[in-house]
Amino acid sequence: MSENLERRSFIIGTAAVCLSTGVALLASGCDPITPPGDCNPEEPLPPLPPSSPDPDDPFGIDLNINMGTIDSYLNRSDVVYRDLRMLVGLTGDEGIESSFSVDDMLNGFRIVPFPYLAKLPNNAMEGSFSGETLISIEYDEKENIVSHRFLYEESLLVLTDLFPKDKAIFLVCKLGDHAGLLRKLLIRLGWDAKSIYNVGGMWAYTGTKIQEILVYPSQAGGNKMYATWRADYATIDFSLLHQAKP
Repeated sequence: MSENLERRSFIIGTAAVCLSTGVALLASGCDPITPPGDCNPEEPLPPLPPSSPDPDDPFGIDLNINMGTIDSYLNRSDVVYRDLRMLVGLTGDEGIESSFSVDDMLNGFRIVPFPYLAKLPNNAMEGSFSGETLISIEYDEKENIVSHRFLYEESLLVLTDLFPKDKAIFLVCKLGDHAGLLRKLLIRLGWDAKSIYNVGGMWAYTGTKIQEILVYPSQAGGNKMYATWRADYATIDFSLLHQAKP
């Protein structure tokens, strides 16, 4: 009888040690079946510099993380990457394509078109967009946000999903202007200014971490083609949202 109790106690104790060891290894990033000497848990990411908009840049492009340095900050698990331009052919509004069209994009960025998120300043080119948007905005003559109104009950939910508050947010567009506008809007709505970076406009990028969207394949007789399937594109079906009360 005592021998059986001792054997059961040994088995239970051994199982508890194995379980606690496995939990510890998982917490450290190691595979429990990997020999301890071969385990190389992921090193902590170096901290990001706080967001620092250039006071001399009209759009507030970041002094530290911008098109000249972005390659060193790609593929981080603590960052979400957002491109605010549009894919040609998915908007149906010809007047806006020259200002927003995506010819190429940085690896790891997701396209979230600015016009779907908020009303643009009223100028001849950008004012041509006539599609649905989440937020109506009134700007002053310097494109500062004077007031805003959610047009859908789910507007804030959509923004929070696309721009999570628990991560740093890297914004790019064609010139850097719309990234600057969205940064202002998110800060106005309660996002942490230190975690939102206007990385700038794709026109200034000279690195190699690129995905071509506008291509000229030989199979198409030399005609240009938009490889839309290469892009991670956030679509918003406004017909599924509920209009907010005036």
